[in-house]
Amino acid sequence: MEVRTWYATLTWFQLITNCFIIQYLLLGSVQSLNCSEPTTKSLLNAMKKEVILYSDARPVISLSTPTNVTVDLTLYGILGVNEKAQVLETYVWVRMTWQIEGLSWDPAECGAEKISLPREKIWVPDIIINEFMDENRAPETYYVYVNSTGHVLDGRPFHVISSCKLDIYTFPFDFQNCSYTFNSYKHTRDDVQLFFLLPIEEIFKNSLKAITTKGEWELIDMRAKKTEEDFHGEKWDNLIVYIVLRRRATMYVVNLLIPSSFLLSLDLFSFLLPPQEVDRVSFKMTLILGYTVFLLLMNEMLPVTGNNLPLINVFFSLCLALMVVSLLETIFITNVKCGCRDFPPLPKWLRILVLEYLAPLIRMKKSCDKHIVANRSESTFNKNSMTDNAMIDIPKEELVSGSQVRVWEQCLDEMKKMSKDLLAIRHQVEEQFNNDNRKDEWIMFVNVIDRVLFIMYILFIIVSLGTIMICGSTFKI
Repeated sequence: MEVRTWYATLTWFQLITNCFIIQYLLLGSVQSLNCSEPTTKSLLNAMKKEVILYSDARPVISLSTPTNVTVDLTLYGILGVNEKAQVLETYVWVRMTWQIEGLSWDPAECGAEKISLPREKIWVPDIIINEFMDENRAPETYYVYVNSTGHVLDGRPFHVISSCKLDIYTFPFDFQNCSYTFNSYKHTRDDVQLFFLLPIEEIFKNSLKAITTKGEWELIDMRAKKTEEDFHGEKWDNLIVYIVLRRRATMYVVNLLIPSSFLLSLDLFSFLLPPQEVDRVSFKMTLILGYTVFLLLMNEMLPVTGNNLPLINVFFSLCLALMVVSLLETIFITNVKCGCRDFPPLPKWLRILVLEYLAPLIRMKKSCDKHIVANRSESTFNKNSMTDNAMIDIPKEELVSGSQVRVWEQCLDEMKKMSKDLLAIRHQVEEQFNNDNRKDEWIMFVNVIDRVLFIMYILFIIVSLGTIMICGSTFKI
């Protein structure tokens, strides 16, 4: 019986105690500061107890209540991107707000709607940017604003040097997507919860208005999301802001792409130069030398990173390779045209394939037809020509007397000498004709090959540039 009485007394005591605690919390949460007069000194004196009370701990009445921190940022400048170090350098203004529970005052009674206090005098959330790679070199701000409802506004500039995984595959027409991750360094989600103060669309518009730099990069878009990170059974709030940048490519187009295209066009139109009359080899070697010097001078403008190879590097390598192949083709054609007199006759299958079938496809049929007619004239001439053993037949009845015989023998000897001389001349003419015909065949052959390689050169350039443009257009941010 005594135990039951004691237990009932204890229960009533706990109930009364809990009621007092709840009443204290409720009254404390709505109680306003009492200012003796509407001056700053009076307000500071009234705030001393409250501010000192919450300077070393979260400003909540119950530690089980999380502190809601809202984050806002404005991008003021894009200072640069270091492709080699994979870092983004920006200037950002970050604003955070939270509430000191139980702190409020009447602005009419205390004479101020808000007041600035030293940052070290109150509790400040330990919100950091995870991608920070260096110390913040922006000017320090030593004060925060506290308004009459107990809300604290903390605005700070940040010179952010952050890590960013850069993809320069489509350089100089590339987009970069970098991120800032805001979270608490020590406080879990049970203690500090993060929210965006404004929608990301408003943050993006404010950044476009505030941004002052007009350098190599321009701000295209901003995206945001809130995530929860689970680490060893505890959860942290993350606010992630994605900054989409686009490179201004005008400088690179003028200094890299246009000069390279001009040199490639010169090499392309050098096919129109006749190799026999103009030293095309020297011209092409000069182009290759100039293009090599151009690449060496422009090498500093190209990005350097180990992730992937930019398409523009492939384009430059392709241009240099085309120039080298064009030079080798010109050397081959010049060698054939200069030494074709000593070459054997063009094989029949090659003559038929190139001169009779391939030439009409590239609009060189008339030249080949003239060459075929010349061959037929040569064969007709050979058929109608005399043989080496041709003799003059003199009827016997004309051989009457010895004096006449001697006269005829002398005439016959002279005619035989003339016949031998004519045969020698004929053989020489035939040999010269055959050499000229063989030379014409080889010249016609290399002319057709030169035209074919010229067309292939154009097609290869078109296909290569089209492939590069397609690969660049399929790239996604």
